[in-house]
Amino acid sequence: MSAAVREQTAPHPPLGTDPPRRSPGPGPRRPSRIAGRGIWPYVLIAPAVLGTLYLLVYPLVRAVVISLQDFGLRQLIVGDARFVGFENYATLLGDGHFWEVVRRTFLFMAVDVVLIMALSTLVALMVERLGRFGRTTVLSALVLTWAMPVVSATTVFQWLFHSEFGIVNATLTGMGFESFERYPWFAHGPAAFAIVVVLVVWQSVPFAAITLYSALTTVPTELYESARLDGASGPRIFRSITFPLVRPIFLLVLSLEVIWTFKAFVQIWVMTNGGPGDATTILPVYAVQTALSSQRYDLGAAASMVTFVLMSGVLVLYFRQMFRQEQEEERA
Repeated sequence: MSAAVREQTAPHPPLGTDPPRRSPGPGPRRPSRIAGRGIWPYVLIAPAVLGTLYLLVYPLVRAVVISLQDFGLRQLIVGDARFVGFENYATLLGDGHFWEVVRRTFLFMAVDVVLIMALSTLVALMVERLGRFGRTTVLSALVLTWAMPVVSATTVFQWLFHSEFGIVNATLTGMGFESFERYPWFAHGPAAFAIVVVLVVWQSVPFAAITLYSALTTVPTELYESARLDGASGPRIFRSITFPLVRPIFLLVLSLEVIWTFKAFVQIWVMTNGGPGDATTILPVYAVQTALSSQRYDLGAAASMVTFVLMSGVLVLYFRQMFRQEQEEERA
């Protein structure tokens, strides 16, 4: 019988079953690739992890330790700081001036975040409705504004509101407001506070607007067309279609802006140094002032830790409320 006939007459395994596998021979087995490369991923990410620990975790731990010590100028030089427990925190929390700074910090954060989210949402909606040329122009302007260094932008705002050479005073005086001739903006607390708010909002809107615009591009246009056919107005479309779909990105941008405005320091320090008086002093500025003016680095570190705890508490409460709303929507 030929080989072809034997192959045709040989019994075949039933359909749906795999053919029997050959048992491995007595020879040596090949090492597994996964077992051989098990340590390499950790070796590759080790520099990034070590850098993060050194740049972020170590300063945080060091600040916590200093806040629990009697750490002044002498201890900075000699290094014989002694632990005093929570004495620095008790001194800080018992100071009425500190709580005034806390109140001003939350006011500053609330005003900035509300203005940033409102303006960035309007800008994102406007960009979505522009043509190609207008969209490119506006987005380019936003990117350039976002890319400007903080110190440079702060210096520009200082010259804009300069009492003698500022263009703001010259423009207002030319419009007939003679009271603004050589008006000292940075000598009045409310005026200086308002200028800092405008500066922070101006620097923060580009990032928020570009991010929200990117989220708006993911909304299907068919939903807008259906809503318009049903006679829905623009505000109703935004409430019922746009905002529910971009809500995760909106909440993410909101949380980031809360963090960035809560710890704003460079703009205030360069422009007003916390003045006039304490009109623009918020918690980060207060911590630096306490550490540098009186060489009380322990109180400055304690103020930084309180700032960290307050900011974390605000974000925890915010995320709890957000998750609770999402669970209620899923149940509904």
